[in-house]
Amino acid sequence: MRYIAGSAAIDAPLRRPILTIGNFDGIHLGHRAILDTVVGRSKDLRGQAVVYTFDPHPRKVLQPERAPLLLTTLEQKLELLESAGVDAVIVEPFTLEFAKTSADTFIRDYLLARIRPVEVYVGYDFHFGHDREGSMRMLTEMGPRLGFSVTIVPEVTVDEGDVNSTRIRELLAAARLEEAAAMLGRPYTVRGLVVGGDRRGRTLGFPTANLDPENEILPGAGVYAGAVRFLDRGDPPRDGEWPAVVNVGTRPTFHDSSRVVAEAHLIDFDRDLYGRRVEISFRYHLRPERRFADVDALREQIGADVAEGRRRLEVP
Repeated sequence: MRYIAGSAAIDAPLRRPILTIGNFDGIHLGHRAILDTVVGRSKDLRGQAVVYTFDPHPRKVLQPERAPLLLTTLEQKLELLESAGVDAVIVEPFTLEFAKTSADTFIRDYLLARIRPVEVYVGYDFHFGHDREGSMRMLTEMGPRLGFSVTIVPEVTVDEGDVNSTRIRELLAAARLEEAAAMLGRPYTVRGLVVGGDRRGRTLGFPTANLDPENEILPGAGVYAGAVRFLDRGDPPRDGEWPAVVNVGTRPTFHDSSRVVAEAHLIDFDRDLYGRRVEISFRYHLRPERRFADVDALREQIGADVAEGRRRLEVP
């Protein structure tokens, strides 16, 4: 997949681009409906499937106090776009200056002059340009006059509700993992570096890998069953995956703090992971986090959590 750092950096023409535009946070089933259409049309027309997206998220620049926490890092988003069959991704740096671009200028000077799409596909809630003045109606009227068709892709629904990033964030906060996964089309994942902790898990007989998360969202406080995938070279090897039970929360038995941490106990694993970069996938919610009367009660519950994690993950 070709990565282009901004539309001004397109140094070689794209081949009959079939284009979609948006933030694409999460690459959920609604996004996939658009991407599948774009990829399919690019094959039909022997062109290229092109995604035009923005970094950082526009609201982080324009309304930082109201900006959403993002489901995916840019790295994850690019990997998911590539796995969807996208040929090229243009990541436009979103700045205050760029935000002043009028909708008309955006269509003429960015889409037409730089990308020259044959067809454009956007979601049903798409807006663009300064103060979101550009509507779907404006795009569908101007596009054909400028030489490209515009198609609005309808919403995708799951459980009688629209699939969107806001709804997925709410489900993750409520630890409703399976419902979030149904909208994402995959388990939710968080990446980060394994860092040193207080080593209390080891003294309990259940050593944990403490994650310094790169993602902005962790699931709600609780205990989960999932897997740890290794993103760098080492032992276990890159892309190796290991079943795990993961705690997300403030560890109230030992701490009186609001700081939320994520720590994973890899089942039947006895190697040092400090400094490894990993991705945790959250697959099943086992129980809420709670305070225990003493260390022995906590140790007994962790043993039960690991046993339940084995069962849910079908670990022998």
